[in-house]
Amino acid sequence: MAAFAQSYLLNGETSLPHPILFTPLKIRNVTLKNRVVIAPMHQYMSDKGFATDWHMMNAGRYAAGGAGLVIMESTKVARNGCGTVGDLGLWDDKFIPALTRCADFIKKHGAIAGIQLGHSGRKARLSRPWDGGKSLSGSEPDIYDWDGWELVAPSAVAHTEKMPTPRALTNDEVKEMADNWAQAAVRADKCGFEMLEIHAAHGYLIHQFLSPVSNLRNDEYGGSEENRMRFALEVAEKVRAVWPDSKPLFMRLSCEDDAGWGIEESVRLSRKLKAVGIDVIDCSSGGTLKYSPMDGERSQKYGYQVPYAEKIQAEAGILTMAVGHIVHADQAEEILHNNQASLVALAREVMYNPNWPIDAARKLGIEERFEMLPSPYSFWLSKRAASKFEGKPSTYGSGIWKAGENTD
Repeated sequence: MAAFAQSYLLNGETSLPHPILFTPLKIRNVTLKNRVVIAPMHQYMSDKGFATDWHMMNAGRYAAGGAGLVIMESTKVARNGCGTVGDLGLWDDKFIPALTRCADFIKKHGAIAGIQLGHSGRKARLSRPWDGGKSLSGSEPDIYDWDGWELVAPSAVAHTEKMPTPRALTNDEVKEMADNWAQAAVRADKCGFEMLEIHAAHGYLIHQFLSPVSNLRNDEYGGSEENRMRFALEVAEKVRAVWPDSKPLFMRLSCEDDAGWGIEESVRLSRKLKAVGIDVIDCSSGGTLKYSPMDGERSQKYGYQVPYAEKIQAEAGILTMAVGHIVHADQAEEILHNNQASLVALAREVMYNPNWPIDAARKLGIEERFEMLPSPYSFWLSKRAASKFEGKPSTYGSGIWKAGENTD
């Protein structure tokens, strides 16, 4: 990254005519105004599966901040797929109106509205992370439909020694589960979402089928690599069959889980996914083992998952999205410039600075940067920029005082 920055950044500005980060990208009939994507991030703030004002505020501020695509968090395709009491749901038509409100709000403020569909499998029935992420007994406050919240998985293998053992899905139930994704995709389309992502990463249900650690089945969904890929491919096929042909379909993979599923397997799966209509692979990692990938040494580095996106894009011939400790504008631009990915997704960093896209645009020298914002922001920020004000935005430097200056 340093060599790239030295080549193109001069005193906080760039000599590039137009950075790739702020170049539109058309996928099927949907055009993203830039390559900045807001990654799906669990909020655990639903009301019995229903989206709330929190979800509209959270997604809306990223749209207003200038992102090209805002993907709402993992929304569950079945009641028993909820990880916590706060997970969003789309297993019933009753959830459509609240999510429609969110999708409309995102689009109204200039971004493409996306949603991720998932199922937690054996990592369900937990308290929220800030409440310890512990297995629930059913007697806790806010529990609803406990009987419908059964712990299920490919095999009767607990995620950790401290977690309950799930019930293995029957062969018929596996097929029904794939149908659940398709039915939720139909509802997502009715909500007005323009992009959909299938969550097949982080040790959740689809990833559990891919993993030789969590999948010990002896039917056509277990055993060989081909069999363990079958469920992911069936979900992709069934969703693609009902998701409008004009709209892009992503799949998130844990491209390396340190437990028997790695990058080579992910490349082979990505080739198959492309053949059944997946447009973009969202390249993440981890989730099968009891520790978080964020706890490992690998995750201490900037862009630690970018190599997965680079390899899959090059070897599987499919567009990829890089995610994971992408923090700085020049870092994101370098990823695209080097063809390591076609999109960059931000999560924690954009929580820290929801206006990251406009800040990145300034740092990369985009003169018309305010045009990506809603009018109430664009007008006033443009007016300040055109004035003779001597200062710079607060994201430049540590403050108004220079080192060694008297602050009295």
